[in-house]
Amino acid sequence: MSLSPFHLAIPVFDLPAARQFYGETFGLAEGRSSEKWVDFNFFGHQLVIHEHPKTSTQESVMTNEVDGQDVPVPHFGVVLGWSEWEQLAKRLEDKGLMFVIEPHIRFQGQVGEQATMFLYDPCGNALEFKAFKDISQLFAK
Repeated sequence: MSLSPFHLAIPVFDLPAARQFYGETFGLAEGRSSEKWVDFNFFGHQLVIHEHPKTSTQESVMTNEVDGQDVPVPHFGVVLGWSEWEQLAKRLEDKGLMFVIEPHIRFQGQVGEQATMFLYDPCGNALEFKAFKDISQLFAK
C-alpha cells in the first residue's frame, strides 16, 4: 500500500512541553520551527504543533464507546505495523506514560482485529496508535 504523507497541524498551549513530548518521548525527528510552531516527522507524516490558547476539546473530554471502551473524540494517530506498534507500546510503557486506554487487542477474533492504545499529549490532544493483524482489513466492514 502506497500512501501520500498527511499534514496535520494541532494546537498546543504549552509549546516547550509538547516539543519535549513529541521529540523525546516518541523520538520524532524535528524539522523546521519558529518561536510559535514546530514540525515533526510523525512516522513519515508531517505533524506541526502550533502554540495556541487552550481549546474547548482540550478542556473537557468527550468520548464515544467502541468495543466497550470510552474513546476520546477528537483524536488522531497512525496505523503501524504489528511489531512497530509493539515496540512503541513498550517504549511508552517503559517511560511510564499514562494511557487513556491501555495497549490491548480490540475486536479480537473478528474482522478488523487490531492492537490499539490511546494517550494524551501534555496539552490534552488525544492520540491513538493501532496495528491490524491483517492490514487488508483496515476498511473492512
